[in-house]
Amino acid sequence: NSMWEEENNQLQCSFEFNNFVDAFAFMTKVAFAAEKMGHHPNWTNMYKKVHSSYVLMMQMIPLLKKTFSLQKKLMQYPIKNNF
Repeated sequence: NSMWEEENNQLQCSFEFNNFVDAFAFMTKVAFAAEKMGHHPNWTNMYKKVHSSYVLMMQMIPLLKKTFSLQKKLMQYPIKNNF
Protein backbone atom coordinates (compact mmCIF):
# COMPACT_ATOMS: atom_id res chain seq x y z
CA ASN A 1 0.00 0.00 0.00
CA SER A 2 1.09 3.53 -0.73
CA MET A 3 1.68 5.96 2.07
CA TRP A 4 1.77 9.75 2.16
CA GLU A 5 5.21 11.33 2.53
CA GLU A 6 6.28 14.92 3.08
CA GLU A 7 8.74 16.27 0.51
CA ASN A 8 9.53 19.83 -0.62
CA ASN A 9 6.77 21.26 1.57
CA GLN A 10 4.22 18.96 -0.06
CA LEU A 11 2.30 15.93 1.09
CA GLN A 12 2.79 13.34 -1.69
CA CYS A 13 1.71 9.83 -2.56
CA SER A 14 2.29 7.66 -5.64
CA PHE A 15 0.39 4.61 -6.83
CA GLU A 16 1.08 2.01 -9.52
CA PHE A 17 -1.58 -0.20 -11.09
CA ASN A 18 -1.60 -3.12 -13.52
CA ASN A 19 -2.55 -0.93 -16.48
CA PHE A 20 -3.98 2.42 -17.59
CA VAL A 21 -7.61 1.29 -17.20
CA ASP A 22 -7.05 0.34 -13.54
CA ALA A 23 -5.26 3.64 -12.86
CA PHE A 24 -8.05 5.65 -14.49
CA ALA A 25 -10.74 3.68 -12.64
CA PHE A 26 -8.95 4.48 -9.37
CA MET A 27 -8.84 8.19 -10.24
CA THR A 28 -12.55 8.13 -11.12
CA LYS A 29 -13.49 6.54 -7.79
CA VAL A 30 -11.31 9.01 -5.88
CA ALA A 31 -12.81 11.90 -7.86
CA PHE A 32 -16.28 11.07 -6.52
CA ALA A 33 -15.01 10.81 -2.93
CA ALA A 34 -12.98 14.04 -3.25
CA GLU A 35 -15.95 15.92 -4.73
CA LYS A 36 -18.20 14.85 -1.84
CA MET A 37 -15.54 16.10 0.60
CA GLY A 38 -14.87 19.32 -1.32
CA HIS A 39 -11.17 18.45 -1.21
CA HIS A 40 -9.44 17.95 -4.53
CA PRO A 41 -5.93 16.55 -5.03
CA ASN A 42 -3.29 17.85 -7.40
CA TRP A 43 -2.51 14.74 -9.36
CA THR A 44 -0.98 13.37 -12.51
CA ASN A 45 -1.45 10.14 -14.42
CA MET A 46 1.15 8.55 -16.67
CA TYR A 47 -0.02 5.22 -18.07
CA LYS A 48 -0.40 3.00 -14.99
CA LYS A 49 1.01 5.46 -12.41
CA VAL A 50 -0.86 8.09 -10.40
CA HIS A 51 0.89 10.73 -8.30
CA SER A 52 -1.05 12.93 -5.86
CA SER A 53 0.18 15.92 -3.85
CA TYR A 54 -0.96 18.78 -1.64
CA VAL A 55 1.08 21.90 -0.85
CA LEU A 56 1.58 22.25 2.91
CA MET A 57 0.98 25.69 4.44
CA MET A 58 0.03 26.59 8.00
CA GLN A 59 -3.36 27.96 6.92
CA MET A 60 -4.06 24.55 5.34
CA ILE A 61 -3.96 22.59 8.59
CA PRO A 62 -7.76 22.12 8.57
CA LEU A 63 -7.43 20.66 5.06
CA LEU A 64 -4.89 18.12 6.29
CA LYS A 65 -7.66 16.45 8.25
CA LYS A 66 -9.57 16.10 4.98
CA THR A 67 -6.43 14.83 3.25
CA PHE A 68 -5.93 12.05 5.76
CA SER A 69 -9.62 11.23 5.58
CA LEU A 70 -9.31 11.01 1.79
CA GLN A 71 -6.19 8.83 2.25
CA LYS A 72 -8.34 6.32 4.14
CA LYS A 73 -10.77 6.28 1.22
CA LEU A 74 -7.91 5.89 -1.28
CA MET A 75 -6.68 2.82 0.56
CA GLN A 76 -10.05 1.09 0.01
CA TYR A 77 -9.20 0.62 -3.66
CA PRO A 78 -6.82 -2.14 -4.82
CA ILE A 79 -3.31 -0.94 -5.57
CA LYS A 80 -0.51 -3.03 -7.09
CA ASN A 81 2.35 -1.17 -5.37
CA ASN A 82 3.91 2.26 -5.07
CA PHE A 83 6.75 3.45 -7.30
